[in-house]
Amino acid sequence: EPAPPRPLAPSRPADDEPPVRSPLGADDGARFKRGRLIHRLLQSLPELPPGDRAGAAAAYLARPVHGLSEAQRAEIAAETMAVLEHPDHGPLFGPGSRPEVSLCGVVSGYAISAQVDRLLVGEREVWVVDYKTNRPPPASEDEVPALYLRQMAAYREALRGVYPGRPVRALLLWTDGPRLMALSDRLFDRHAP
Repeated sequence: EPAPPRPLAPSRPADDEPPVRSPLGADDGARFKRGRLIHRLLQSLPELPPGDRAGAAAAYLARPVHGLSEAQRAEIAAETMAVLEHPDHGPLFGPGSRPEVSLCGVVSGYAISAQVDRLLVGEREVWVVDYKTNRPPPASEDEVPALYLRQMAAYREALRGVYPGRPVRALLLWTDGPRLMALSDRLFDRHAP
């Protein structure tokens, strides 16, 4: 009987990367909380009419459970709204795009189970998008951390199996800016699972 596929978590660090941050540079989890909140807003706000989004973001961020100051709430809401209102991002948040899509498959002998931030399946191509809240974002795709490239390469390969014959474009959406960065095939060749 053949061995089952080895598990691969595309968004987790490889063995050669530290799985946790050093406590010497700790920020008490604030940057991770900020990232989780932005992800949640980018997941839910596109379902609302554009005129209702800013108010819904403000109400969500004002919940006491988040423990945010007024300045923090304003900064997170502004960053999120800048992403949603950017003219280049219209297709990503329009009809036919889906948030938080579960993705499972076998790629290069690895079983992949992941949650894709945004998926847009068009008639001619498929876009897989992952949000990144790093500050500052990389200036070019050559500066993108290898962890992210491995993650997106795995997503791309799994989606190629689901949508054969359609090109799969992998993109990182840096919320600081905001900036949508399409990743080229040459990077995936070096970081394929």
